[in-house]
Amino acid sequence: MKLEPRNKKKVLIVDDENDICEILSFNLANEGYDVATAISAEEALKKLSSAYDLILLDVMMGGMSGFRMAEKLRKEGCNIPIIFLTAKDTENDMLTGFSVGADDYISKPFSLKEVSARVRAVLKRTIEKAAEIKEDKLVIDELTIDTLAKEAKINETALPLTKTEFEILFLLASNPSRVYSRRQIIDIIWQNTPYITERTVDVHITRLRKKLGNKSYYISNRTGFGYKFNTSEP
Repeated sequence: MKLEPRNKKKVLIVDDENDICEILSFNLANEGYDVATAISAEEALKKLSSAYDLILLDVMMGGMSGFRMAEKLRKEGCNIPIIFLTAKDTENDMLTGFSVGADDYISKPFSLKEVSARVRAVLKRTIEKAAEIKEDKLVIDELTIDTLAKEAKINETALPLTKTEFEILFLLASNPSRVYSRRQIIDIIWQNTPYITERTVDVHITRLRKKLGNKSYYISNRTGFGYKFNTSEP
């Protein structure tokens, strides 16, 4: 399934072989990514901005090498995930790649399916890593949950949640990708409150998703299992 335009991940491909740039660009764009290319590290550094979500970076290029570019970015505090693409596949080369800040390493020749899978995996890890509790706030993507103020915001817009809706959202968001059954949600949120049915959970989830608006995909239903929080749009 292609990503919706508002949720496109931005990928920069850096390789001095035009054919590789073109085929990777076509394949990733077809999967819904917003793709840009550069045929040198120097050109890439001019194009690069914090808007990019991932860099596919060749190691051996004329001028500045991929290793050198990655090292420069990390020293400057740039934490954009980097996947190296290279024909250099010895253990020492891989260790060098990871030592300068690589998030993954793909040896040439590679399959397009492998590249796509690695891109998805690195982006998923990056999103999950960003879902961290800082002080008394849980921040995931554009969602901020303040556990002291008992308030949830998307960007800077507060969501008009009831106490129960807030608690359900925090429960699911605290454990991204974990599926909670309706019974588990009842036991945690309502605890010993009698006469709470699974239908009650469904009603609260429906209202919560409506209040999330165009971010309603944060909460999805796994038929036959329960509900889970999504760190990105399916």
